[in-house]
Amino acid sequence: MKNRLISSKGNKLRAARFLALLAFCALFFSHTFAQTETAGGTQITNQASATYSDGSGNNYSTVSNTVTVTVANVSGLKITPDAGTRAAIVPGQQNVLYTFRVTNTGNFSDQVRFLANGQSIQLSGAATLAAAVIDVDGSGTINGGDTNILTNSSDVISALIAQNGYIDVIVTVNVNSNASPSSTISVQLGDTTTNSPTFDNQAANNSAREVRTVSSSSVNGVREARGDVSATVDTDAQLRLNLTAPTGPVALGSTISYGWEVCNTGLRAVQSITLPNAPAGSNTGVFIIAPVPIGTSLAAGQTFPAGTLYSTSPLTTTPLNAVYTTTAPSDLSTVRRVVFNVGATLAVGACSATIPMQVTITTTDATLDIYEIGDTFGTTTVGSQITDQSGDTVSNAGDGNANFNEGNQPGNVDGNGIQQITTLTRSGSVLIGPLNNANAVGPTSNNDDYTNRSISVPGIEAGGATVSASSLVFTNTIQNTGNSNDTFTLSLQSAPAGFTVEISLDGGTNYTTVTTNTLNLPLSYGASVNILVRVTVPAGSTVLQAGGFPVVIRSTSTLTPSAYNETIDRFYTGVFRMVKSATVINGTGVGSPTDAVPGADIEYTINYTNISSTGGTGNSQITISNIVITEDGNAAPNNWGTSTTHVASPAPSDSRGGSIVLSNSDTKLVDTVPTLAPQTSGTFVFRRRIK
Repeated sequence: MKNRLISSKGNKLRAARFLALLAFCALFFSHTFAQTETAGGTQITNQASATYSDGSGNNYSTVSNTVTVTVANVSGLKITPDAGTRAAIVPGQQNVLYTFRVTNTGNFSDQVRFLANGQSIQLSGAATLAAAVIDVDGSGTINGGDTNILTNSSDVISALIAQNGYIDVIVTVNVNSNASPSSTISVQLGDTTTNSPTFDNQAANNSAREVRTVSSSSVNGVREARGDVSATVDTDAQLRLNLTAPTGPVALGSTISYGWEVCNTGLRAVQSITLPNAPAGSNTGVFIIAPVPIGTSLAAGQTFPAGTLYSTSPLTTTPLNAVYTTTAPSDLSTVRRVVFNVGATLAVGACSATIPMQVTITTTDATLDIYEIGDTFGTTTVGSQITDQSGDTVSNAGDGNANFNEGNQPGNVDGNGIQQITTLTRSGSVLIGPLNNANAVGPTSNNDDYTNRSISVPGIEAGGATVSASSLVFTNTIQNTGNSNDTFTLSLQSAPAGFTVEISLDGGTNYTTVTTNTLNLPLSYGASVNILVRVTVPAGSTVLQAGGFPVVIRSTSTLTPSAYNETIDRFYTGVFRMVKSATVINGTGVGSPTDAVPGADIEYTINYTNISSTGGTGNSQITISNIVITEDGNAAPNNWGTSTTHVASPAPSDSRGGSIVLSNSDTKLVDTVPTLAPQTSGTFVFRRRIK
């Protein structure tokens, strides 16, 4: 018995020693492997670098500004859609659904308040509110378990919505039977008037029709948002005839090329009509009726679509009363109208194929303008005849079809024929623009079309200065668009101070400075030629200058000195701009929500933009590609690699879908973006946690 007691005491002693050893080891390892807290006042710096190319074999590099952070619950609310639309509705339609999504964009779970008696909902238009609910089961329809927010006698508080979570709100309306066609019926949820056009995440002001968050513990207080959806009351079919043609001047005896297209811009399909004086089997369809203008003749050698009709009836005869044949007469000069059948119907929103037609100028009076006037005919689904809705004024030089009136039948909107004038006055005209696109049009006119090019300025932040002079050669195309041979004067209209601008007419062998001089360029009728413009930017120019450095070149007709055209050769000192910012998110409970204490997160945001200009048509733009943004925490001047750790959730993100790779023991991030169009931006975001 004694021996057993001694043995028991020995076991207890050994167990106590073992537990003490475990406690010591735990204490040792906790001190040995715990992260060292970053000292107060530590400055954490961050700068990004990037490389990219412009798609023409030119490579560039750049850096962002440097941000410094010396070591917050946030509410947010979004309601979508904003200026949304839903399918068209019709008078008398009941229980039309308008659906909104209410999203918690804050960083914690929160609730949403809807005001009593449906005051958070506004309706405009010829309709009444039928119901409004929180779609509790997410079915997209109103069910018994959904929460009523229309006839509620007190405010309704939603269930908790997780961060980035949402609830759907369904509103139904009944459309009045006398609602006017083409009128709009809109539903608005919330009433904030700020932060247009999204109207999201604004400070709540307790206004009469708010939708707002509930929690008051966040650093930015209660937030409100707004969404709105509209629907158009259905109208009938509506034809619009489009005509393309040169405005002139064109030479006597030349050929004018027209392009005809008809579109249904209404909300019902267009059906066929029957031409009473056309051969059976070819007289039914939706028709474009194109007269041959006075002073011209239908050009020979054209091939028209199957089903085309021809008429020699005078233009004083209305189109529907003219006599048509399926075969053109041997003497084309007698053809007064050509009729194109674009099909048995024309669907809502559909357009016919563009049908070309050519006429040869036969008049010998160069002062006579050529008027082309066309109509199109079909019927609506309720049988009323309609013409095109071009709304253009019809000259008495046309086909006499200026005053169609279909009796204001239901669903019918009358219109006049379309008109195009081609002048024959002999005069000079010129276009100058980007390479092979002299007819390019800029954002506002054909005098601000442009060619954008850039140099690379590595290692210098936006707003810095270039350290040496640099040159770029632009290629511009000049086209004589007058009706005779002409000589054009090339001049410099504007350039930034200190820039040198030179023009070469011989492919670069010789250049002439045009800062103070002009050049004369003879060019035959209808001809085009390329010129080279060499622009030199001086040292000290601003890097990544917003808007670049525009150089405006003008070409002026000698035949008609008032006729000129301008183009912009825009010099960029880099086009890929990065702007870095940092936000401290302190959820440790130590200090304020924005104090950079150990354990707090720093969210770095790199807003990047292709600053090169866009807009217009036919311009030479800079779409950059192969973008590589590098965030290296151990590459000077960065030091965040040693003072912070990687935050995996939320994961690093790129708003343009860039591929992000983390390496070097989680201290280096590389974001690769395939392409970035002009005036397009993206955001690269990642977080680090202060040790």
